[in-house]
Amino acid sequence: MNIKQIKKDFPILKDENITYLDSGATTQKPTSVIKSIEEFYKKYNANPHRGAYSLSIEATKIYENTRAKIAKFINSKHMEEIIFTKNATESLNLIAYSYGMDNLKKDDEVVLSIMEHHSNLVPWQKVAKFTNSKLNYMYINENFELSDEEIESKITDKTKIVGITHVSNVLGTINNIEKIIKYAHKKGAIVVVDCSQSVPHMKIDVQKLDADFVVFSGHKMLAPLGIGILYGKKEILNKMSPFLMGGDMIEYVHEQETTFAPLPNKFEAGTQNVEGVIGLGSAIDYIENLGYDKIQQIENKVVSYAIEELSKLQYLTLYLTPNKQNHCSVISFNINGIHPHDVASILDSEGICIRSRKSLCAAFNEISRNRFNM
Repeated sequence: MNIKQIKKDFPILKDENITYLDSGATTQKPTSVIKSIEEFYKKYNANPHRGAYSLSIEATKIYENTRAKIAKFINSKHMEEIIFTKNATESLNLIAYSYGMDNLKKDDEVVLSIMEHHSNLVPWQKVAKFTNSKLNYMYINENFELSDEEIESKITDKTKIVGITHVSNVLGTINNIEKIIKYAHKKGAIVVVDCSQSVPHMKIDVQKLDADFVVFSGHKMLAPLGIGILYGKKEILNKMSPFLMGGDMIEYVHEQETTFAPLPNKFEAGTQNVEGVIGLGSAIDYIENLGYDKIQQIENKVVSYAIEELSKLQYLTLYLTPNKQNHCSVISFNINGIHPHDVASILDSEGICIRSRKSLCAAFNEISRNRFNM
């Protein structure tokens, strides 16, 4: 299957006037995902876990079968280690509030990479202030990578939590999370891995990684908006208190006390985004049918061509690690003297959809100045 054949699977891309290059923000959806959502509402629409009638039982079956599919997809040992959220942001906030608030104390340290998405940074700022713990950062070198020296100097015996993105959503740098997890565990810390940018492109095996928590969003991997995943080791999740309270996450409610349902229900309060769960299951089917080998083969071809051609433009500055093995599909650049929003608007007039960020432009300029002064 070639690129043109794959493109036919996506209804919105049948418009020849659209060149969509913003999949890092959200991916377009294949027909199979769209049809699975339509089928649910036509045939199975009911609230899972809430009724003894056949329609609700069928909805529950579909919902939980998808949980099992996701567990297999990332090689989780137990399907109850898979928690449905609305996105990676909610998953990270759940970890920060339910684990961080209860386990950090004064002078403990939380270590993040400077590459982190705001959703794996801002919650830890609040938790650190509330618990009087310290927030430290691992900084990138001139190759936009985390050096071994930086990792080992920042993760210390005081470190209790390490937050690390697998693939930077800004630079496309692939971090060596296996090495980071192993070193953090050696120091007694738990590790939160943001796989939002990696899971659409490469196989994630949570048992092999030995990650304590893994999060990702469905909408970045061909699934609908509003569905996310939190994976956590069962022994850790069992000790955590719920983040949200409400229907379906309780066991017994008395006037003054409540006991909570076992995993995974304990962390899934209220009516869930069932259509999103079903769409995510269909997206996984699509990815597995295509195969990660094929995905990476096509991606490498497209990215290599793009970098080769962009490198010829003298007025354009690329921000990439020189090690191709450590780079995924994100390509960041500035055009000299032109505001990024203007660049995006000009390209949009030609039907080309790209992400533009003023803050990143300033950050990259600062990185360039620092590299020049070294």
